[in-house]
Amino acid sequence: MNRVLLEVNNLKKYFDAKGKVLYAVDDISFAINEGETMGLVGESGCGKSTVGNVLVRLLKATSGSVLYNGKNILKIKGHEKKSLCKEIQIIFQDPYSSLNPKKTVYQILSESYKVQRLCSRREIKTRIEELCRDVNLSLDILSKYPHELDGGKRQTIGIARALSLNPKLIVCDEPVSSLDVSIQAQIINMMMDLQKKKDITYLFISHDLSVVKHISTSIKVMYLGKIMEEAFTEDLFGNPLHPYTKALLSAVPSVKSSKEKKRIVLEGDVPSPINPPEGCRFCKRCWLVQEICFKEEPMLKESKQDGHRVACHFA
Repeated sequence: MNRVLLEVNNLKKYFDAKGKVLYAVDDISFAINEGETMGLVGESGCGKSTVGNVLVRLLKATSGSVLYNGKNILKIKGHEKKSLCKEIQIIFQDPYSSLNPKKTVYQILSESYKVQRLCSRREIKTRIEELCRDVNLSLDILSKYPHELDGGKRQTIGIARALSLNPKLIVCDEPVSSLDVSIQAQIINMMMDLQKKKDITYLFISHDLSVVKHISTSIKVMYLGKIMEEAFTEDLFGNPLHPYTKALLSAVPSVKSSKEKKRIVLEGDVPSPINPPEGCRFCKRCWLVQEICFKEEPMLKESKQDGHRVACHFA
């Protein structure tokens, strides 16, 4: 077993929504082992991107702790916070809006070296050329601006920027959701190769379960700010226990005929995170719902499978 690199304990992130509280992330805990890829999945608005932004300190947590190598990174400031950027990086969902349109690719990739004051200008040039080779970018792209490139090239630059400081952990916030399927496959395969080469740990956030299945070691399923189920990837796809997980998996495109695979269509809309249900967050859309589901919130409990936990009264 690899050692734990990142440990999240009772993390909460609430927003003020015109005098009301929006429960974006509501008391979640998990751990990521060194060298693995943990998938975080769920519908849009479930809070998964908020988790990623809190981990890289783009958002301030309401409460809880995030231990990186045993140290609570939510409390560090100043020089320590700046040094943390060398260890934890993020790949954003939209490669176009995350790259400065007024800067060339070379200027974008050199920025992190200048901010961290790691090397001279000559050394920066050498390191950027090495980065380009790592992510299969031609050197003539360095003089171009983001608007001159296609989506796949822009996202590759975002990945190169995240790799520039040799981080140990990279938060991948839906890094391929805006790309064509063929480009998605190239990017994912490249990320997996880089993980082996550089011993990187990924938190892979996505709503696309087929992509998550391909790259992840383990998966956490989120719904309305809560983790509903967690398991190793093969266990989750082979034996999903939570009704919400089963509904998500039934929506994954498959080569099987419609008779072989039955689609579970959930009724009703996702409740507002400003006013979530008192009991189980999924109770208003669940076909197994009973009276206890409206009154008592189920806790994440171990199933018969090792490492497989589910938050459901009737799983």
